[in-house]
Amino acid sequence: MKIHPLITDSTVLADLCARFARSPFVAVDTEFMRENTYWPDLCLIQIADGNEAAAIDPKAPGIDLAPLLALMVDNNEVLKVFHAGGQDVEIVFNLTGKTPNPIFDTQIAAMAIGQGEQIGYSSLIDSWLGIQLDKGARFTDWGRRPLDKRQIDYAIGDVTHLSRVFPMILERLKKLGRGSWLDDEMERLADPSHYINEPDQAWQRIKANSRKPDMMGRLKALAAWREREAQNKDLPRGRIMKDETLADIAGQPPRAQAELAKVRGLSTSWANNGIGARMMAALAEARPMPAEEIPGREDRRPGPGKDGALVADLLKLLLKIRAKEISVAPRLLARSDDLQHLAAGHRDGLSILEGWRFEQFGRDALALVEGQLAFAVKGGKLRMTRTAERSEAA
Repeated sequence: MKIHPLITDSTVLADLCARFARSPFVAVDTEFMRENTYWPDLCLIQIADGNEAAAIDPKAPGIDLAPLLALMVDNNEVLKVFHAGGQDVEIVFNLTGKTPNPIFDTQIAAMAIGQGEQIGYSSLIDSWLGIQLDKGARFTDWGRRPLDKRQIDYAIGDVTHLSRVFPMILERLKKLGRGSWLDDEMERLADPSHYINEPDQAWQRIKANSRKPDMMGRLKALAAWREREAQNKDLPRGRIMKDETLADIAGQPPRAQAELAKVRGLSTSWANNGIGARMMAALAEARPMPAEEIPGREDRRPGPGKDGALVADLLKLLLKIRAKEISVAPRLLARSDDLQHLAAGHRDGLSILEGWRFEQFGRDALALVEGQLAFAVKGGKLRMTRTAERSEAA
């Protein structure tokens, strides 16, 4: 594979992207820093197609990333391959307002072939290629310039190895007939709604004990204010205000800005500075949340109860057995909340009762809940027995 020198020139990048545009797939990775910022600080982009690979410096003066971004979001003929690519996809979305398309994630694909639920990149490469990666540059400061050869070699290795492993994983999926199993997961990864940070929706990430309209209205207003402050200042949300502090203020709002000096988690300077004033203004504008917006406990599906909890435990055991039988990660077959809902008697809207999940697990799960399936120990091994079939035979 041809490895290019670090790309810092727009013309060289455009030529590279023109060649990649004729490839069936490209493996993509990014290096970024976000410990001290709201927006991830993109420091390096790596890309390979199996024939050539390069690292691109997005911080190079005057470099035009447009050809690369067009390849990511506008070229539907080239498959974009990532490993645990959620944050990489987020970066592309922040730059373009779109997500890479079409997309393939080898960490998700590994679930369908029995390699665990969140296999790390190093473990993936070791298991498929027998290569143990050098982790020495893993926690490097990617924002510092110039980057040295070891950093660049380490970064490019992420996509050169991935471009070799991807066709192997794809072939395994085809042999097992499980390619369609990944459709929902890949669509979820590429869903733009996952990467939109709307200030007015920020309250949904914060735990609050009360569901009173006044309190929920203040929580929504404060969360939106904090989100905008964090975005405008390019600081992590927690640097503006911790979730716990925000929820406490929403529950017990100060009557005047001077009282902010007594709020745990805030600097005393908030009593008379600009950010404290803006927060008080947000509180003053807060309105009670309409009842239909409040995610009240009464709107949730009821829990399974004591007996249902036992059934849920049996479903988890069944899931573990079935996942082992077909060599697939349990989470790909079913999520725990689906098991809880099924145990509580719910049927509508459960993914385990639809499509391939129903065929591979849901049918047996439903039979267990309805008393048509039981566990038995035969030859020292735990097995499933059809109770209905046994009754008919008798």
